[in-house]
Amino acid sequence: MARDPQGALIALNRFGLGARGGAASDFSSAASDPRGFVKAELFRPNVALLDLPGLQTTPELAKAFFEFQAQQDRERAAAPKVADAMASASPDNKPPQANMESPEAAKMDAAKPDAPINDAKPATQPNAVSGTVMSPDAAKPNAVPAKEPPQPLNIIQKTFRAEALARLQRANIAESGFVERLVAFWSNHFCISANKAGLERMWCGSFEREAIRPHVLGRFGDMLKAVEQHPAMIFFLDNQQSMGPASRAGINRGKGINENLAREIMELHTLGVGGGYSQEDVTSLARIITGWTFSGRNGRLGPPGHFAFVPNFHEPGAHGLLGKTYSEEGLAQGEAALADIARHPSTAKFIAIKFARHFVADDPSPALVTNLENVFRKTDGDLKAMTLALVDSEEAWRAPMTKLRMPYEFLVASGRLIARMPEEPLRYLGGLNTLGQPLWTPPGPNGFPDTNAAWAAPENMKLRLDISANIATRVGDAFDPRALLDVVAGEAASTETRQTIERAESKQQAMALLLMSPEFQRR
Repeated sequence: MARDPQGALIALNRFGLGARGGAASDFSSAASDPRGFVKAELFRPNVALLDLPGLQTTPELAKAFFEFQAQQDRERAAAPKVADAMASASPDNKPPQANMESPEAAKMDAAKPDAPINDAKPATQPNAVSGTVMSPDAAKPNAVPAKEPPQPLNIIQKTFRAEALARLQRANIAESGFVERLVAFWSNHFCISANKAGLERMWCGSFEREAIRPHVLGRFGDMLKAVEQHPAMIFFLDNQQSMGPASRAGINRGKGINENLAREIMELHTLGVGGGYSQEDVTSLARIITGWTFSGRNGRLGPPGHFAFVPNFHEPGAHGLLGKTYSEEGLAQGEAALADIARHPSTAKFIAIKFARHFVADDPSPALVTNLENVFRKTDGDLKAMTLALVDSEEAWRAPMTKLRMPYEFLVASGRLIARMPEEPLRYLGGLNTLGQPLWTPPGPNGFPDTNAAWAAPENMKLRLDISANIATRVGDAFDPRALLDVVAGEAASTETRQTIERAESKQQAMALLLMSPEFQRR
Protein backbone atom coordinates (compact mmCIF):
# COMPACT_ATOMS: atom_id res chain seq x y z
CA MET A 1 0.00 0.00 0.00
CA ALA A 2 1.34 3.44 -0.94
CA ARG A 3 2.25 5.82 1.84
CA ASP A 4 -0.44 8.39 2.65
CA PRO A 5 1.14 11.27 4.65
CA GLN A 6 -2.01 13.41 4.65
CA GLY A 7 -4.03 10.43 5.79
CA ALA A 8 -1.53 9.86 8.59
CA LEU A 9 -1.90 13.46 9.76
CA ILE A 10 -5.69 13.08 9.82
CA ALA A 11 -5.44 9.75 11.63
CA LEU A 12 -3.21 11.18 14.33
CA ASN A 13 -4.90 14.55 14.78
CA ARG A 14 -8.57 14.17 13.85
CA PHE A 15 -9.05 10.80 15.52
CA GLY A 16 -6.07 10.49 17.87
CA LEU A 17 -4.01 12.52 20.28
CA GLY A 18 -1.00 13.19 18.08
CA ALA A 19 2.21 11.35 17.33
CA ARG A 20 4.48 10.23 20.15
CA GLY A 21 8.09 11.29 20.12
CA GLY A 22 10.99 9.21 21.35
CA ALA A 23 11.27 5.74 19.86
CA ALA A 24 7.69 5.60 18.56
CA SER A 25 7.15 5.59 14.81
CA ASP A 26 3.50 6.57 14.86
CA PHE A 27 3.55 8.69 11.72
CA SER A 28 5.15 5.96 9.62
CA SER A 29 2.68 3.38 10.93
CA ALA A 30 -0.26 5.68 10.23
CA ALA A 31 1.02 6.63 6.77
CA SER A 32 1.17 2.99 5.69
CA ASP A 33 -2.50 2.39 6.56
CA PRO A 34 -4.31 5.40 8.10
CA ARG A 35 -7.68 3.72 8.63
CA GLY A 36 -6.16 0.52 9.94
CA PHE A 37 -3.99 2.52 12.35
CA VAL A 38 -7.07 4.27 13.76
CA LYS A 39 -9.18 1.10 13.97
CA ALA A 40 -6.51 -1.00 15.65
CA GLU A 41 -7.21 0.33 19.13
CA LEU A 42 -10.91 -0.43 18.84
CA PHE A 43 -10.25 -4.18 18.73
CA ARG A 44 -7.93 -4.44 21.73
CA PRO A 45 -9.61 -6.19 24.70
CA ASN A 46 -10.59 -3.86 27.55
CA VAL A 47 -8.75 -1.00 25.86
CA ALA A 48 -10.90 1.69 27.49
CA LEU A 49 -10.75 0.37 31.05
CA LEU A 50 -8.56 2.10 33.61
CA ASP A 51 -8.12 -0.19 36.59
CA LEU A 52 -4.90 0.79 38.32
CA PRO A 53 -3.63 0.13 41.85
CA GLY A 54 -4.57 2.95 44.16
CA LEU A 55 -7.68 4.06 42.26
CA GLN A 56 -10.70 3.42 44.44
CA THR A 57 -14.32 2.67 43.65
CA THR A 58 -17.09 5.19 44.21
CA PRO A 59 -18.27 3.49 47.45
CA GLU A 60 -14.69 3.35 48.77
CA LEU A 61 -14.27 7.04 48.03
CA ALA A 62 -17.60 7.84 49.71
CA LYS A 63 -16.46 6.01 52.83
CA ALA A 64 -13.18 7.95 52.86
CA PHE A 65 -14.98 11.26 52.32
CA PHE A 66 -17.48 10.70 55.12
CA GLU A 67 -14.67 9.68 57.48
CA PHE A 68 -12.85 12.90 56.49
CA GLN A 69 -15.99 14.89 57.24
CA ALA A 70 -16.42 13.20 60.61
CA GLN A 71 -12.82 13.99 61.53
CA GLN A 72 -13.36 17.63 60.57
CA ASP A 73 -16.47 17.73 62.76
CA ARG A 74 -14.53 16.34 65.72
CA GLU A 75 -11.73 18.86 65.24
CA ARG A 76 -14.19 21.72 64.86
CA ALA A 77 -15.96 20.71 68.07
CA ALA A 78 -12.65 20.53 69.91
CA ALA A 79 -11.31 23.84 68.55
CA PRO A 80 -13.22 26.21 70.96
CA LYS A 81 -12.04 24.22 73.99
CA VAL A 82 -8.43 24.40 72.82
CA ALA A 83 -8.75 28.12 72.13
CA ASP A 84 -10.22 28.78 75.59
CA ALA A 85 -7.43 26.81 77.23
CA MET A 86 -4.75 28.71 75.31
CA ALA A 87 -6.37 32.06 76.11
CA SER A 88 -6.46 31.21 79.80
CA ALA A 89 -2.81 30.18 79.73
CA SER A 90 -1.69 33.34 77.91
CA PRO A 91 0.15 35.77 80.22
CA ASP A 92 -1.65 38.83 78.87
CA ASN A 93 -4.87 36.86 78.33
CA LYS A 94 -4.95 37.85 74.64
CA PRO A 95 -6.65 35.48 72.18
CA PRO A 96 -4.20 33.50 70.06
CA GLN A 97 -3.72 34.23 66.38
CA ALA A 98 -5.99 32.40 63.96
CA ASN A 99 -4.63 29.05 62.90
CA MET A 100 -4.56 28.80 59.11
CA GLU A 101 -4.58 25.02 59.42
CA SER A 102 -7.80 25.04 61.44
CA PRO A 103 -10.64 22.70 60.49
CA GLU A 104 -12.52 25.67 59.04
CA ALA A 105 -9.58 26.56 56.81
CA ALA A 106 -9.13 22.94 55.83
CA LYS A 107 -12.81 22.66 54.98
CA MET A 108 -12.63 25.75 52.78
CA ASP A 109 -9.49 24.41 51.10
CA ALA A 110 -11.16 21.07 50.52
CA ALA A 111 -13.74 22.70 48.30
CA LYS A 112 -11.22 24.58 46.18
CA PRO A 113 -10.16 23.28 42.78
CA ASP A 114 -6.47 22.90 42.13
CA ALA A 115 -5.16 26.38 41.41
CA PRO A 116 -3.58 27.14 38.04
CA ILE A 117 0.11 26.44 38.05
CA ASN A 118 2.29 29.11 36.48
CA ASP A 119 5.63 27.51 35.75
CA ALA A 120 7.35 30.78 34.84
CA LYS A 121 7.22 32.84 38.05
CA PRO A 122 8.45 36.40 37.56
CA ALA A 123 11.53 37.46 39.47
CA THR A 124 9.95 40.84 40.14
CA GLN A 125 6.46 41.97 41.07
CA PRO A 126 4.61 45.31 40.99
CA ASN A 127 4.54 47.48 44.07
CA ALA A 128 0.94 47.62 45.22
CA VAL A 129 1.19 51.32 46.09
CA SER A 130 3.32 52.95 43.41
CA GLY A 131 2.89 50.45 40.58
CA THR A 132 6.65 50.32 40.10
CA VAL A 133 8.48 47.03 39.84
CA MET A 134 10.38 45.89 42.88
CA SER A 135 12.26 42.84 43.99
CA PRO A 136 10.51 40.51 46.46
CA ASP A 137 13.47 41.11 48.80
CA ALA A 138 13.31 44.90 48.58
CA ALA A 139 11.11 45.31 51.63
CA LYS A 140 13.76 43.72 53.85
CA PRO A 141 17.32 44.38 52.65
CA ASN A 142 19.70 41.46 53.14
CA ALA A 143 16.84 39.32 54.38
CA VAL A 144 16.02 35.90 52.98
CA PRO A 145 12.27 35.64 52.39
CA ALA A 146 10.69 33.02 54.59
CA LYS A 147 9.10 30.19 52.69
CA GLU A 148 5.75 28.87 53.76
CA PRO A 149 5.93 25.13 54.38
CA PRO A 150 3.75 23.19 51.96
CA GLN A 151 0.40 22.29 53.44
CA PRO A 152 -0.52 18.60 53.45
CA LEU A 153 -3.10 17.60 50.87
CA ASN A 154 -6.44 16.45 52.15
CA ILE A 155 -8.18 13.33 50.85
CA ILE A 156 -10.22 15.32 48.30
CA GLN A 157 -7.16 16.91 46.69
CA LYS A 158 -5.18 13.66 46.77
CA THR A 159 -7.97 11.73 45.08
CA PHE A 160 -8.58 14.31 42.36
CA ARG A 161 -4.90 14.55 41.50
CA ALA A 162 -4.46 10.77 41.48
CA GLU A 163 -7.42 10.35 39.12
CA ALA A 164 -6.18 13.17 36.88
CA LEU A 165 -2.68 11.68 36.72
CA ALA A 166 -4.02 8.23 35.80
CA ARG A 167 -6.07 9.71 32.95
CA LEU A 168 -3.16 11.80 31.67
CA GLN A 169 -0.71 8.92 31.79
CA ARG A 170 -3.08 6.66 29.88
CA ALA A 171 -3.55 9.35 27.22
CA ASN A 172 0.21 9.81 27.03
CA ILE A 173 1.05 6.18 26.28
CA ALA A 174 -1.92 5.20 24.08
CA GLU A 175 -0.83 4.22 20.57
CA SER A 176 -3.16 6.46 18.57
CA GLY A 177 -5.22 7.84 21.42
CA PHE A 178 -8.51 7.24 19.56
CA VAL A 179 -10.14 5.38 22.44
CA GLU A 180 -9.02 8.06 24.89
CA ARG A 181 -10.62 10.63 22.58
CA LEU A 182 -13.83 8.59 22.75
CA VAL A 183 -13.64 8.53 26.55
CA ALA A 184 -13.20 12.31 26.64
CA PHE A 185 -16.08 12.83 24.20
CA TRP A 186 -18.56 10.73 26.16
CA SER A 187 -17.35 12.07 29.50
CA ASN A 188 -18.07 15.57 28.22
CA HIS A 189 -21.44 14.49 26.83
CA PHE A 190 -22.48 12.99 30.18
CA CYS A 191 -20.63 15.57 32.22
CA ILE A 192 -20.59 16.27 35.94
CA SER A 193 -18.60 18.99 37.70
CA ALA A 194 -15.84 18.82 40.29
CA ASN A 195 -17.02 22.21 41.57
CA LYS A 196 -20.31 20.81 42.83
CA ALA A 197 -18.82 19.81 46.21
CA GLY A 198 -15.94 17.94 47.78
CA LEU A 199 -17.70 14.59 47.38
CA GLU A 200 -18.30 15.21 43.68
CA ARG A 201 -14.68 16.25 43.23
CA MET A 202 -13.60 12.89 44.62
CA TRP A 203 -16.05 11.06 42.37
CA CYS A 204 -15.18 12.65 39.01
CA GLY A 205 -12.56 10.07 38.12
CA SER A 206 -14.46 7.04 39.42
CA PHE A 207 -17.59 8.20 37.54
CA GLU A 208 -15.64 8.20 34.30
CA ARG A 209 -13.97 4.87 35.06
CA GLU A 210 -17.20 3.12 36.09
CA ALA A 211 -19.96 4.67 33.96
CA ILE A 212 -18.17 5.84 30.79
CA ARG A 213 -15.11 3.71 30.05
CA PRO A 214 -16.77 0.26 30.13
CA HIS A 215 -19.32 1.37 27.51
CA VAL A 216 -17.53 3.60 24.96
CA LEU A 217 -17.42 0.63 22.58
CA GLY A 218 -20.62 -0.96 23.89
CA ARG A 219 -24.30 -0.07 23.72
CA PHE A 220 -25.51 3.47 24.26
CA GLY A 221 -28.44 2.22 26.33
CA ASP A 222 -26.07 0.49 28.75
CA MET A 223 -23.98 3.64 29.11
CA LEU A 224 -27.12 5.73 29.64
CA LYS A 225 -28.30 3.46 32.45
CA ALA A 226 -24.85 3.35 34.08
CA VAL A 227 -24.56 7.14 33.94
CA GLU A 228 -28.03 8.01 35.25
CA GLN A 229 -27.79 5.50 38.11
CA HIS A 230 -24.30 6.54 39.14
CA PRO A 231 -24.19 8.38 42.48
CA ALA A 232 -22.06 11.14 40.96
CA MET A 233 -24.72 12.02 38.36
CA ILE A 234 -27.55 11.71 40.86
CA PHE A 235 -25.72 14.02 43.26
CA PHE A 236 -24.69 16.47 40.52
CA LEU A 237 -28.31 16.96 39.42
CA ASP A 238 -29.89 16.64 42.89
CA ASN A 239 -32.10 13.63 42.24
CA GLN A 240 -31.53 12.43 45.80
CA GLN A 241 -33.78 15.34 46.82
CA SER A 242 -36.62 14.31 44.49
CA MET A 243 -39.75 12.79 46.04
CA GLY A 244 -43.02 11.89 44.39
CA PRO A 245 -45.74 14.25 45.67
CA ALA A 246 -48.01 11.25 46.29
CA SER A 247 -45.27 9.02 47.70
CA ARG A 248 -45.15 8.24 51.40
CA ALA A 249 -42.09 10.44 51.94
CA GLY A 250 -43.52 13.24 49.79
CA ILE A 251 -46.75 13.31 51.80
CA ASN A 252 -45.02 13.07 55.18
CA ARG A 253 -42.38 15.69 54.41
CA GLY A 254 -44.41 17.98 52.18
CA LYS A 255 -41.81 17.81 49.39
CA GLY A 256 -42.03 17.17 45.67
CA ILE A 257 -40.06 16.27 42.59
CA ASN A 258 -36.79 17.76 41.39
CA GLU A 259 -36.72 17.88 37.59
CA ASN A 260 -32.98 18.51 37.09
CA LEU A 261 -31.94 14.97 36.19
CA ALA A 262 -35.01 14.26 34.07
CA ARG A 263 -34.58 17.49 32.11
CA GLU A 264 -30.90 16.89 31.36
CA ILE A 265 -31.54 13.27 30.39
CA MET A 266 -33.92 14.43 27.68
CA GLU A 267 -32.35 17.74 26.66
CA LEU A 268 -28.64 16.96 26.86
CA HIS A 269 -28.11 13.21 27.12
CA THR A 270 -30.58 11.73 24.62
CA LEU A 271 -33.31 13.48 22.61
CA GLY A 272 -31.80 16.95 22.41
CA VAL A 273 -33.53 20.31 22.16
CA GLY A 274 -36.33 19.99 19.65
CA GLY A 275 -36.30 16.20 20.04
CA GLY A 276 -40.07 15.90 20.31
CA TYR A 277 -40.59 16.03 24.07
CA SER A 278 -42.63 18.51 26.09
CA GLN A 279 -42.48 19.99 29.56
CA GLU A 280 -45.13 17.45 30.53
CA ASP A 281 -42.73 14.66 29.44
CA VAL A 282 -39.96 16.15 31.59
CA THR A 283 -42.22 16.22 34.63
CA SER A 284 -43.41 12.69 33.93
CA LEU A 285 -39.85 11.34 33.65
CA ALA A 286 -38.97 13.14 36.88
CA ARG A 287 -41.82 11.28 38.60
CA ILE A 288 -40.72 7.99 37.05
CA ILE A 289 -37.18 8.28 38.47
CA THR A 290 -38.19 9.47 41.95
CA GLY A 291 -36.52 7.19 44.45
CA TRP A 292 -33.28 6.99 42.44
CA THR A 293 -30.66 8.01 44.98
CA PHE A 294 -27.51 6.74 46.69
CA SER A 295 -26.67 5.62 50.20
CA GLY A 296 -25.22 8.35 52.38
CA ARG A 297 -23.02 8.53 55.43
CA ASN A 298 -25.59 7.10 57.84
CA GLY A 299 -25.74 3.84 55.87
CA ARG A 300 -29.51 3.44 56.19
CA LEU A 301 -29.82 2.54 52.50
CA GLY A 302 -26.76 0.32 52.43
CA PRO A 303 -23.00 0.90 52.35
CA PRO A 304 -22.24 4.58 51.57
CA GLY A 305 -21.75 5.48 47.93
CA HIS A 306 -23.91 2.76 46.35
CA PHE A 307 -26.86 3.43 44.04
CA ALA A 308 -30.12 2.88 45.90
CA PHE A 309 -33.80 2.85 45.06
CA VAL A 310 -36.13 4.07 47.81
CA PRO A 311 -39.73 2.90 47.27
CA ASN A 312 -41.05 5.44 49.79
CA PHE A 313 -39.74 8.26 47.57
CA HIS A 314 -41.17 6.86 44.35
CA GLU A 315 -44.30 8.37 42.83
CA PRO A 316 -46.82 5.51 42.67
CA GLY A 317 -48.89 4.53 39.67
CA ALA A 318 -48.54 4.36 35.91
CA HIS A 319 -47.00 7.30 34.04
CA GLY A 320 -47.17 8.42 30.44
CA LEU A 321 -44.02 9.45 28.61
CA LEU A 322 -43.52 10.29 24.93
CA GLY A 323 -46.84 8.70 24.04
CA LYS A 324 -46.31 5.47 25.98
CA THR A 325 -47.65 4.41 29.37
CA TYR A 326 -45.26 2.80 31.87
CA SER A 327 -47.08 0.63 34.39
CA GLU A 328 -44.04 -1.20 35.77
CA GLU A 329 -43.47 -1.03 39.50
CA GLY A 330 -40.63 0.76 41.23
CA LEU A 331 -37.11 0.76 39.79
CA ALA A 332 -38.14 -1.22 36.69
CA GLN A 333 -40.38 1.66 35.60
CA GLY A 334 -37.48 4.08 35.25
CA GLU A 335 -35.21 1.51 33.62
CA ALA A 336 -37.86 0.70 31.01
CA ALA A 337 -38.33 4.39 30.25
CA LEU A 338 -34.56 4.93 29.85
CA ALA A 339 -34.27 1.93 27.51
CA ASP A 340 -36.99 3.35 25.26
CA ILE A 341 -35.49 6.85 25.26
CA ALA A 342 -32.12 5.36 24.25
CA ARG A 343 -33.82 3.82 21.18
CA HIS A 344 -35.84 6.91 20.24
CA PRO A 345 -35.18 8.24 16.70
CA SER A 346 -34.42 11.70 18.09
CA THR A 347 -31.69 10.21 20.28
CA ALA A 348 -30.06 8.58 17.26
CA LYS A 349 -30.07 11.87 15.37
CA PHE A 350 -28.83 13.95 18.31
CA ILE A 351 -25.94 11.59 19.05
CA ALA A 352 -24.98 11.32 15.37
CA ILE A 353 -24.78 15.10 15.00
CA LYS A 354 -22.65 15.54 18.12
CA PHE A 355 -20.35 12.68 17.15
CA ALA A 356 -19.76 13.98 13.64
CA ARG A 357 -19.33 17.55 14.87
CA HIS A 358 -16.66 16.52 17.36
CA PHE A 359 -14.55 14.46 15.00
CA VAL A 360 -15.10 15.98 11.56
CA ALA A 361 -16.55 19.49 11.26
CA ASP A 362 -18.61 22.08 13.09
CA ASP A 363 -21.24 21.67 10.37
CA PRO A 364 -20.97 18.03 9.26
CA SER A 365 -22.64 17.00 6.04
CA PRO A 366 -26.22 15.69 6.25
CA ALA A 367 -25.07 12.50 4.49
CA LEU A 368 -22.52 11.70 7.20
CA VAL A 369 -25.00 12.43 9.98
CA THR A 370 -27.67 10.27 8.31
CA ASN A 371 -25.22 7.40 7.91
CA LEU A 372 -24.23 7.49 11.59
CA GLU A 373 -27.85 7.87 12.64
CA ASN A 374 -28.89 4.83 10.61
CA VAL A 375 -26.09 2.68 12.02
CA PHE A 376 -27.05 3.75 15.56
CA ARG A 377 -30.68 2.77 14.99
CA LYS A 378 -30.05 -0.50 13.11
CA THR A 379 -27.56 -1.78 15.70
CA ASP A 380 -29.58 -0.79 18.78
CA GLY A 381 -27.11 1.92 19.73
CA ASP A 382 -23.90 -0.06 19.18
CA LEU A 383 -21.26 2.63 19.71
CA LYS A 384 -18.44 0.55 18.28
CA ALA A 385 -20.43 0.08 15.06
CA MET A 386 -21.13 3.81 14.88
CA THR A 387 -17.47 4.60 15.54
CA LEU A 388 -16.35 2.25 12.76
CA ALA A 389 -18.89 3.83 10.42
CA LEU A 390 -17.31 7.21 11.16
CA VAL A 391 -13.80 5.94 10.40
CA ASP A 392 -14.99 4.25 7.21
CA SER A 393 -16.77 7.37 5.93
CA GLU A 394 -15.10 9.25 3.10
CA GLU A 395 -15.95 12.65 4.57
CA ALA A 396 -13.94 11.93 7.71
CA TRP A 397 -10.83 11.75 5.52
CA ARG A 398 -11.70 14.41 2.94
CA ALA A 399 -12.96 17.22 5.17
CA PRO A 400 -10.38 20.02 5.66
CA MET A 401 -8.58 20.09 9.00
CA THR A 402 -10.24 23.28 10.19
CA LYS A 403 -11.21 22.31 13.73
CA LEU A 404 -8.92 23.49 16.51
CA ARG A 405 -7.73 21.01 19.08
CA MET A 406 -9.50 21.50 22.38
CA PRO A 407 -7.16 22.51 25.24
CA TYR A 408 -7.02 18.99 26.69
CA GLU A 409 -6.07 17.53 23.31
CA PHE A 410 -3.46 20.25 22.75
CA LEU A 411 -1.74 19.72 26.11
CA VAL A 412 -1.78 15.93 25.86
CA ALA A 413 -0.45 16.06 22.30
CA SER A 414 2.39 18.31 23.53
CA GLY A 415 3.34 15.82 26.22
CA ARG A 416 3.21 12.92 23.77
CA LEU A 417 5.47 14.78 21.32
CA ILE A 418 8.26 15.31 23.83
CA ALA A 419 7.81 11.74 25.14
CA ARG A 420 7.63 12.87 28.74
CA MET A 421 5.43 10.74 30.97
CA PRO A 422 3.61 12.95 33.50
CA GLU A 423 4.80 12.25 37.03
CA GLU A 424 2.38 14.71 38.61
CA PRO A 425 -0.68 16.41 37.12
CA LEU A 426 -0.31 20.03 38.25
CA ARG A 427 1.23 21.44 35.07
CA TYR A 428 -1.57 19.93 33.03
CA LEU A 429 -4.28 21.00 35.48
CA GLY A 430 -2.88 24.53 35.55
CA GLY A 431 -2.67 24.67 31.77
CA LEU A 432 -6.24 23.44 31.42
CA ASN A 433 -7.45 26.08 33.88
CA THR A 434 -5.58 28.77 31.97
CA LEU A 435 -6.99 27.67 28.61
CA GLY A 436 -10.56 27.48 29.87
CA GLN A 437 -11.11 23.72 30.01
CA PRO A 438 -10.47 22.75 33.65
CA LEU A 439 -10.51 18.99 34.02
CA TRP A 440 -13.96 17.57 34.83
CA THR A 441 -15.24 21.08 35.52
CA PRO A 442 -17.44 22.25 32.63
CA PRO A 443 -19.27 25.58 32.82
CA GLY A 444 -22.66 23.85 32.85
CA PRO A 445 -24.39 20.47 32.47
CA ASN A 446 -24.09 20.78 28.68
CA GLY A 447 -20.32 20.29 28.93
CA PHE A 448 -17.55 22.18 27.18
CA PRO A 449 -18.40 23.59 23.73
CA ASP A 450 -17.11 21.69 20.73
CA THR A 451 -16.90 24.35 18.04
CA ASN A 452 -14.04 26.49 16.79
CA ALA A 453 -15.69 29.70 17.91
CA ALA A 454 -15.32 28.61 21.53
CA TRP A 455 -11.54 28.10 21.37
CA ALA A 456 -10.13 30.16 18.48
CA ALA A 457 -10.65 33.65 19.87
CA PRO A 458 -7.48 35.84 19.74
CA GLU A 459 -7.09 35.91 23.52
CA ASN A 460 -7.28 32.12 23.64
CA MET A 461 -4.64 31.75 20.94
CA LYS A 462 -2.40 34.16 22.87
CA LEU A 463 -2.69 31.88 25.90
CA ARG A 464 -1.76 28.87 23.76
CA LEU A 465 1.28 30.74 22.52
CA ASP A 466 2.29 31.53 26.10
CA ILE A 467 2.02 27.87 27.07
CA SER A 468 3.88 26.78 23.93
CA ALA A 469 6.71 29.19 24.80
CA ASN A 470 6.72 27.86 28.35
CA ILE A 471 7.03 24.26 27.13
CA ALA A 472 9.81 25.29 24.74
CA THR A 473 11.70 26.94 27.60
CA ARG A 474 11.39 23.85 29.78
CA VAL A 475 12.69 21.43 27.13
CA GLY A 476 15.49 23.80 26.12
CA ASP A 477 17.86 22.32 23.55
CA ALA A 478 16.83 18.72 24.22
CA PHE A 479 15.04 18.42 20.86
CA ASP A 480 15.55 19.48 17.28
CA PRO A 481 12.22 21.07 16.27
CA ARG A 482 12.89 20.29 12.60
CA ALA A 483 13.10 16.60 13.43
CA LEU A 484 9.99 16.85 15.60
CA LEU A 485 8.08 18.34 12.67
CA ASP A 486 8.71 15.07 10.83
CA VAL A 487 7.39 13.20 13.89
CA VAL A 488 4.25 15.38 13.86
CA ALA A 489 3.48 15.65 10.16
CA GLY A 490 6.16 14.01 8.03
CA GLU A 491 5.77 14.79 4.34
CA ALA A 492 2.37 16.38 5.05
CA ALA A 493 4.05 19.41 6.65
CA SER A 494 3.62 22.52 4.54
CA THR A 495 6.55 24.42 3.00
CA GLU A 496 5.52 27.49 4.99
CA THR A 497 5.70 25.64 8.31
CA ARG A 498 9.10 24.13 7.47
CA GLN A 499 10.53 27.50 6.48
CA THR A 500 9.12 29.22 9.56
CA ILE A 501 10.73 26.68 11.88
CA GLU A 502 14.05 26.73 10.02
CA ARG A 503 14.24 30.54 10.22
CA ALA A 504 13.63 30.65 13.96
CA GLU A 505 16.29 32.46 15.98
CA SER A 506 16.66 29.65 18.53
CA LYS A 507 15.57 26.10 19.20
CA GLN A 508 13.20 27.38 21.86
CA GLN A 509 11.52 29.74 19.42
CA ALA A 510 11.35 27.00 16.79
CA MET A 511 9.74 24.64 19.32
CA ALA A 512 7.09 27.20 20.23
CA LEU A 513 6.38 27.81 16.55
CA LEU A 514 6.03 24.07 15.95
CA LEU A 515 3.49 23.75 18.76
CA MET A 516 1.51 26.64 17.28
CA SER A 517 1.69 25.40 13.69
CA PRO A 518 -1.45 24.32 11.80
CA GLU A 519 -0.03 20.80 11.61
CA PHE A 520 -0.07 20.64 15.40
CA GLN A 521 -3.08 22.77 16.32
CA ARG A 522 -5.58 21.65 13.71
CA ARG A 523 -7.60 18.51 13.45
